[in-house]
Amino acid sequence: MPSGAAESARAERPDPTWERLEDQLRWYSQASRRAKSSFQRLKVAELIVGATVPVVAALQVPAAITAVLAALVVIAEGVQQLFGWQRDWLGYRGVLQSLKREKFLFLAHAGPYTGPDRTGVLAARIETLMAQEHSSWTENHDADYDTGTRPQ
Repeated sequence: MPSGAAESARAERPDPTWERLEDQLRWYSQASRRAKSSFQRLKVAELIVGATVPVVAALQVPAAITAVLAALVVIAEGVQQLFGWQRDWLGYRGVLQSLKREKFLFLAHAGPYTGPDRTGVLAARIETLMAQEHSSWTENHDADYDTGTRPQ
């Protein structure tokens, strides 16, 4: 195949490193958004129910209602600890920002991306970031199992 045809074929084929970067940017953005939303919805509900406990108690409604409301607050906090949405949100957001930084540096031919093997460096750095995040996620969730906050 003439060199011009080889270059054309390479240009048409999507770069797997770039596809991986874009895929992970989407995944971490969506995962961060979901974890943030879950955390915030649960916390708002917890605050609302928690704020009603003293009001209900002051209105002298049956003690069972006050107890149920207080129990709901405890359950909501337990659910948050169980699923770790705040921790996951912050972790995913951190990886997302790191991936965005790598993308910017790559496009700007800056930092570690000034040499001839820019794509190889990008691939290695992307995989390192994700491996670190995965290791941290596993460590956090294993710790949850060890402390008994996760079902076995």
